[in-house]
Amino acid sequence: MSAFLDTNILVYAQQTGTKATISQNLIDQGGIISVQVLNELANVLRKKQGRSWRDIELLFDDIDNTLDPALPLTVKTSRAALALVRNDEFAFYDALIVAAAIEAGCDILYSEDMQHGRSIGGLTIVNPFLESTSPLP
Repeated sequence: MSAFLDTNILVYAQQTGTKATISQNLIDQGGIISVQVLNELANVLRKKQGRSWRDIELLFDDIDNTLDPALPLTVKTSRAALALVRNDEFAFYDALIVAAAIEAGCDILYSEDMQHGRSIGGLTIVNPFLESTSPLP
């Protein structure tokens, strides 16, 4: 099983509480992200949490050491995202994440923001923060 992690998983992992613990456990299990996830993470940490660019850079180093290398966004990914927007009614930036996860051959996309339980292209979207899906032992 291969898992793709959405931005919110990485954001919550920087906090404390139940969502942070769940997110940290998911990251510890390994997974795949795209460059878009890193870009969104940097934006959230800087604009919403006021983190310094150096802190963000150090966090990227930690992510590089923990997860698979971030997948690039390509024209193929963008075109696949456009098809998901047109045919499956995803928002464009969500569609980019779904398209990247499908291209990477992932079985699961962990995301709080998308439709829990929805399957598309061999990928199932799972909200890990729902009690019934919590990855905690």
